[in-house]
Amino acid sequence: MNIRPLADRVVLKRMEAEETTKGGIVLTSTAKEQPQVAEVLAVGPGTEEHKMEVEVGDKVIFAKYAGTEIKHEGEDYLIVSQKDILAVLK
Repeated sequence: MNIRPLADRVVLKRMEAEETTKGGIVLTSTAKEQPQVAEVLAVGPGTEEHKMEVEVGDKVIFAKYAGTEIKHEGEDYLIVSQKDILAVLK
């Protein structure tokens, strides 16, 4: 990863959206909802007020309208503040 987030920011890669519903209905790309689950790819150093609580490799749930979407070297990433991460999945 050649993106280094600053302060309490985190670089995320969204997990792939579901292709079918639980009932077996296949979804088109326009009907798929963007997942709010992502993998942590890079973590900033934190600040005196905000100690970093996530690590590279964690799977997290983040707020629906959080962060800034970027495209880097053909890949889509999301940069969020740590406060926009709601939970770590185990």
